[in-house]
Amino acid sequence: MEAILKAHQAEKWPCKVVAVISSRPNAAGLEVARAAGIPTQVIDHKQFAGREAFDAMLKKTLEALRADYVILAGFMRVLSEGFVNSFRGRLVNIHPSLLPSFPGLATHRQALAAGVRVHGCTVHFVTPAVDGGPIIAQAIVPVMADDTEDSLADRVLAQEHKLLPAVVRALVEDRIAIEGRQVVVSGMPTLVVGA
Repeated sequence: MEAILKAHQAEKWPCKVVAVISSRPNAAGLEVARAAGIPTQVIDHKQFAGREAFDAMLKKTLEALRADYVILAGFMRVLSEGFVNSFRGRLVNIHPSLLPSFPGLATHRQALAAGVRVHGCTVHFVTPAVDGGPIIAQAIVPVMADDTEDSLADRVLAQEHKLLPAVVRALVEDRIAIEGRQVVVSGMPTLVVGA
């Protein structure tokens, strides 16, 4: 989220960041957003009886903000099918693996256990299938023989901080289109190789 805000300001994107919303009151991104002059809101998931009630409040909040896109940057909650369908084609997530490999949690551990030679991150549109939406762009990093979960995670995170802002900029510049399950991105490589 911080990488997006920095790129938005430095590159003068043709859009306004209307809010940063967190499901956790102590999320570090809230203070970063406030310092940048971005309105913040907390919708504490622990205050709701279940996922649908939380999602209903989140949907109401986003609709009131009239957000064109919802970027899940560190938002670690599975959203209900109804919520996801309400924002189809406007809801974007980043995942720390080269989807469709290693969906869900502990992706770096999974990659090391599988013995893959490359790992990375994926920016994708969100669908009801967790980590299963159309892929917008990916960045790859090599897996080194001496990698630990932490060292691999650090290299992947460095690529996430480059890839997600580039994708968000392409979105707001109307350079991304979904054609079935395929995503067409103009003016940006869909695969980035990092070190």
